[in-house]
This record gives sequence, C-alpha cells and structure tokens, in this order.
Amino acid sequence: MKKSLIALAVLAASGAAMAQSSVTIYGVVDAVIHKDKGASTTMTAGGVSSNRLGFKGSEDLGGGLKANFKLEQGFDVTDGTGAAGFGRESWVGFSGGFGEVQFGNSYSALDNVAGASDPALDANVIDPTAILASRGYAYSPKKNIAYISPNFGGFTGYVSYSLPTNARVLSLAASYAAGPLAVNAGYQDDSKAGGDKYTTINGSYDFGVAKLLAGWGKTKNGDDKDLFIGVDVPVASNVVVSAGYAISKSDATGNKKSIGIDAAYLLSKRTTAYVGYRNDNAAAVAFDPVNNPDSRIGFGIKHTF
Repeated sequence: MKKSLIALAVLAASGAAMAQSSVTIYGVVDAVIHKDKGASTTMTAGGVSSNRLGFKGSEDLGGGLKANFKLEQGFDVTDGTGAAGFGRESWVGFSGGFGEVQFGNSYSALDNVAGASDPALDANVIDPTAILASRGYAYSPKKNIAYISPNFGGFTGYVSYSLPTNARVLSLAASYAAGPLAVNAGYQDDSKAGGDKYTTINGSYDFGVAKLLAGWGKTKNGDDKDLFIGVDVPVASNVVVSAGYAISKSDATGNKKSIGIDAAYLLSKRTTAYVGYRNDNAAAVAFDPVNNPDSRIGFGIKHTF
C-alpha cells in the first residue's frame, strides 16, 4: 500500500514537472478628452479601446493539447471605478490541432469578425460604424460555448452558442486573410433573447500606400441595411490617418449617416496618442458636416501592457 502511494506521488510529481504552464497579466489604459457640439468638454474612458485588466494562461497537457483560461475585467480610468467581476471575459477551455473550445463568458462568433475592417481606427468615440443597426447584436452572450477552427490556408471558422434559458444566441462567422486581402462574414440569431437576426460582411485590401476598407450589414426583422467605406493611410512609419463614412437605412427610423477621421501617432510599441473628429446625422435629412449638431472632436492617449 505504501509503495503504491509512493509510486503515485512520484508519478504526479513527474507529470507536474513535465507540464508547461504560463500566466500573463495584460491590460489597456485609454482616456480621451472630447468636445461635443452643444455640450461642455469632458473626459471619457476608452477613446479607442475599452479599458481592461486581464489574466490569461495555458498549461501544456501533452500531445499538442492545452488547457486555457482568460479572465478580463473592465474599468473606468477617469474615476478609478471598475465593473463587478470579470464581466468582459471569463472562460476556460482546450486547444490543440482541432482548434480551440471556450466555455463561459466569451465573445460571440460574429463579434470576432464584425469590426475587423472598421475605419477611423475602430475607435469607440469616433468610429462612424457606431450608427450601424447591424452592430446591435449581443456581443458577449453569457454561458457561451465557442469554437474557433485552425487556420486552413487563410480560412478560420467560428461558432458559438449560449445556454441561458429562453435567451439562447447562435452565432456563426468565417474569416479569410492572405497577403493584402482580408474578408470576413458573420451571422447571429438573437431572436430568442429579444433581439434581431444580424448579418455582416466586411473586408480590406492593402495597397501599401493605403488600405481600403468596406463593409455591409443588415437586420432581418428590423429591415435595416448598413454600408460603410473607409481608408487607412500610413503617412509615416509611426503615423496613421484613417477615415470612413457609414450609412444605415431603415424604413422605420429613416437614414442615419456618419463620417469620422482619426490620426494616430505611435509613441512606442505600447503607447499611442490620437486625435479624431466624428459627425453624425441621425435624422433622414441631407448630411451636413458643418452644421450638423451631432459632432465630436477629441484627443486621447492609449497604453497597453
């Protein structure tokens, strides 16, 4: 009996020594000072990227199989408050030659590709695609099962399904990237969760001197149709200017239009200063970038670690 226990202890110790594990602490700290027409100057958290603090790790289980986890909490850098728990992401799963499976609070399959080609640096406070009805999906369903396929010659597939009672969300997506071309497509059914059915297609082509961006989206029950175009221009090795125009058409609410332009100055690999301007027209009238009341200009700093 004692020999058996000793043997088991040696085996366990040997397995622990063979397994390779790692944990990474990471985050984003981003604040923007902006002035909206008709309002006072203010400061907002997450001008380009939402603020977050995260922990992620993996353990090598052998045979190419890994156990993975991710815990990510959002916070507001402007006042130091934080969201309760790990509301952004909290999941555990496996990865290997078959791809990756995640169980918990992970992003939907559609959310993996929806903003891949957004103009204006995909900035939270400046991005003109914020008006698009096809972005109204549940981006982070709870009790989610998500699968990400391996990369097959540039193709990657995504599937997710959430399990809350009477609020289940099915999401499918695919992406292709090879050389200068990238194309993404996704679908999500939020109808059981009180939402709509969303479809999106977007892509980009990098000519070197500029990258062209474009996308299309729609909702089924709301009968909304969206379109956006944009361009990224690297004017220097550490300066990028990005601009875009978006329109969302609806028989029920009329047309919404938005234009945005951002410039980013890379101070280092982890720190970026940026400035941007956005002008929206939420009513079904002619777009007016000078007199439209829904305009915003802002300056911010983003640091990642």
